[in-house]
Amino acid sequence: MKNVLEPTGRITRRKFLVLFVVFYFINLLCLLKMYESLEIQAWVSFVIFGIILVTTIVFLMVAAIRRLHDIELDWKYSLYLLIPPPINFIGFIYLTFKEGTVGPNKYGPDPRNTDVV
Repeated sequence: MKNVLEPTGRITRRKFLVLFVVFYFINLLCLLKMYESLEIQAWVSFVIFGIILVTTIVFLMVAAIRRLHDIELDWKYSLYLLIPPPINFIGFIYLTFKEGTVGPNKYGPDPRNTDVV
């Protein structure tokens, strides 16, 4: 099993969609809880939710890099996904629906042949 933080290889659209929905939802919840913590000046929870937010952003970026590899694009295009919402949401939707390269490419074997899900 590959390391979750390893941005090499490729992933399918389905796996990316699942990761995107889970982590984007967690991001939105963290932002709401951070705003609430800021209003009541609960600094400990503000920092904890901030750490969770940054962690999920890293997981999203790794998944996006692997998805970009599936459509034969370099990791540098993932930097566009750091633009604040709703602009980055469009990029994530594009990565969800763009069909990957059939067969192996320079980033690895076809993930449709190797993924269990």
